[in-house]
Amino acid sequence: MSWLDEVKWDDQGLVPAIAQDHATGQVLMMAWMNRESLQLTLQEGRVIYWSRSRGKLWRKGEESGNVQIVKEMRLDCDADVILLSVDQHGGVACHTGRPHCFYKRMHDGAWVTDLDVAIDPKDMYS
Repeated sequence: MSWLDEVKWDDQGLVPAIAQDHATGQVLMMAWMNRESLQLTLQEGRVIYWSRSRGKLWRKGEESGNVQIVKEMRLDCDADVILLSVDQHGGVACHTGRPHCFYKRMHDGAWVTDLDVAIDPKDMYS
C-alpha cells in the first residue's frame, strides 16, 4: 500500500490541508489537496494545493511570490486532514495580503477584522 492510500480522500478525491508556521505555530491557512498535489508537495518540498475554483494544481506563491516550504507533513488520527508545517516566504499566506487567513474574530456577535493588510493584493498579483 502506498502512503497516499492511507489518506482518507473525500468523494471528490480531496483532503483538507492546514498550513502552520514552523517557527511560531501560527495557523496560516487551510486549503485542499488531491493525490497529485500531495505527492508533488513531498517531491518538490514546497506546498502545492488543489484549487477547487480553478480546477487545477496551485503552487502556493506561483503568482504572489509567497511560497510555502515544507518542513514537516503530518496526517491526523482519522487520516482525513493533513497538517503542513511550513516556512512562509514573503510574510503573507492569505490572498487578501495578510500574514494568515484567520483575521476575523468573533466579538459581540459579529466578525471583526483584527489583522491589517501587510501587502496590497494589487501589488502581489499584478
